[in-house]
Amino acid sequence: MAVSPGVLRSKFAGSLLGTAIGDSLGAGAWLRIPGRELAPHYTDDTHMAISVAKSLVEKKGLDLEHLFLTFVRDWEAEPWRGYGPGPPAIFRAFRRGEDPRRVAEQLYPGGSFGNGAAMRVAPLACFYHDDLEELRRAVEGASRLTHTHPLGIEGALLQAYAVAMAVSSTGPLNGLAFVEELLSLAESQVYRRKLTTIIGFLSRPRRPSRREVVRELGNGVEAFNSVPTAIYAFTATSSFEEAVRMAVSFGGDMDTIGAMAGAIAGAFYGREAIPARWLGELENRDYIERLAVRLWEVKMGLG
Repeated sequence: MAVSPGVLRSKFAGSLLGTAIGDSLGAGAWLRIPGRELAPHYTDDTHMAISVAKSLVEKKGLDLEHLFLTFVRDWEAEPWRGYGPGPPAIFRAFRRGEDPRRVAEQLYPGGSFGNGAAMRVAPLACFYHDDLEELRRAVEGASRLTHTHPLGIEGALLQAYAVAMAVSSTGPLNGLAFVEELLSLAESQVYRRKLTTIIGFLSRPRRPSRREVVRELGNGVEAFNSVPTAIYAFTATSSFEEAVRMAVSFGGDMDTIGAMAGAIAGAFYGREAIPARWLGELENRDYIERLAVRLWEVKMGLG
């Protein structure tokens, strides 16, 4: 059964807002005050996802040159968002007149396999959720702007597939079936092994310990040590809040794992499932939601 337009709008908004909430919570930016949780700032995870959404809306689809320029300009406007060393080096090189793709390939041997491409992929996954082949082409192209290693690109692809599947879903969550479908799309040994491990975890009568999850799936900045962890947090829980809280509980690169889990869970459960107290304190909440709705309107051909 196809997702209705109204539900699709909620899922687009849920995914982008979920990215920002998971990012903020994982970054440790939530101030603990009795009876309240405040999220003053999100990080580069959300900042770059916003750039992707802005470019998609402005160009009514993926334009890689425009997307890269949007990344550069948004970084220049807010460089304090916690960017890792890679993208700013690429952006500075571009401003010096160098070839950014060449710089991206030279920064790390074989290219970066970090999770920076995966963390920002939710808007692409929402926009191309109904065409996985087109989604693959879009994610591969967008990833290579900063991350050229096959494992970095595949991590972004698996995260995008997870968000797209969540957007397309119309029934209750079946975590095992969800991961099995992702496993059928995985190519490299490391991702196939970790997705198989998630299936094993979900098949147990009791959840594995936090220590076991971190040991087997990871919690680092590498895509293969964070994308599977975010997928597990979503498939092992039954609500948006549970998914995000579990994601950040694993430590390590909490903001990105939280952002990715939030993107998937928000896409699956929709905007209405996000706790109002979190939405109420989220930085730039209204802007992010308007951008998500605008992305949905472009997708639907409404403007």
